[in-house]
Amino acid sequence: MAITTVSSKYQIVIPKEVRERMKLKPGQKLGILMKGRHAVLVPVRPIEELRGIARGASMEGYREEEDRY
Repeated sequence: MAITTVSSKYQIVIPKEVRERMKLKPGQKLGILMKGRHAVLVPVRPIEELRGIARGASMEGYREEEDRY
């Protein structure tokens, strides 16, 4: 577990091991999701990075609208 400290200006430094694992870059934006009393940092990725993300995905087995009640 990586540990950091909150500064007097409420800033934190993300430890190197976490930055490398998350593949963060300087200036990159992070979203903060609250899960109860826990904060989860999520990298905000440009929409261009999502191109082709579902390539090759099979729709087999998914219900169609006529299957709904």
